[in-house]
Amino acid sequence: MGLLDESGILYVIADVLSIVTIASCLVSKVPQIQTVRQLQSAKGLSVNGLLMELCSYTVTMLYNYTNGYAFLSYLEYPILLVQEYVLIYYVLQYESLLGKRAYQWAAVYVAVFVGFATTIIPSSLLMMLVPFTTPVGATSKVMQLIAILRSKDSQSVSLITWGISAFTNSTRIYTIMLDSGDKMLLANFGISTVLSSSVLLAAWYYKKPKKD
Repeated sequence: MGLLDESGILYVIADVLSIVTIASCLVSKVPQIQTVRQLQSAKGLSVNGLLMELCSYTVTMLYNYTNGYAFLSYLEYPILLVQEYVLIYYVLQYESLLGKRAYQWAAVYVAVFVGFATTIIPSSLLMMLVPFTTPVGATSKVMQLIAILRSKDSQSVSLITWGISAFTNSTRIYTIMLDSGDKMLLANFGISTVLSSSVLLAAWYYKKPKKD
C-alpha cells in the first residue's frame, strides 16, 4: 500500500485530523459565548473583527461548497458560522448595537448568502472574493489582537476558543495539502494559524494576575 495512494496512511491521517477538527469546531466558540454571557460584557473583543471574521468564514465555506470539494475538508465552516452568529448577537447586545440597522444588514447578508449558495449570484464572483479572505481574516485577528493590547484586559476573551482556532487552522494546512492543494486556502490557514496563536498568547498574558 503506497503512502500517497488514496487508501494510504497519509490520507487516513488527513481524515482523522478532519474529524478531530470538525469535532473541535463543534464547541470552539461556545466558551467565548459563555464568557460574554456570564460577564454580560464584550470588553476586549473587537466587533469589527468579528464581522470581518464572519465574512471570511462565509466566503470560504461558499467557495468550498460551489467547487465541490470534499465535505469533510470544510464541514467546520457551517458549524463555526452558527456559533459566530450567536456570538455576534450577544456582543452587539452588550455593546448596545443591536437595533434596526443591525437587522437590516443581517437581511442583506442572508440574501447574498442564499444567492451564492443557489448560484443565483455567479460563482465567478466568489472566485474574485476568495483571495480577499486571507487579508480579511488576518485583519479580523489583528484587530482582535490590537483590542487586547490596547485595553490590556482579556477578561472577556476565551483562551479555549483561540486555542482551538490555532489548532484547527494548523490541521487544515495538512488536510488541504492532500485534498486539493489549493494555494489560496493554504495561505489563508497558514496566516490564520500564526495570528490565532498570537491572539491566544496576548489573551493569556493579560489574564495573568496583576502584581501589586
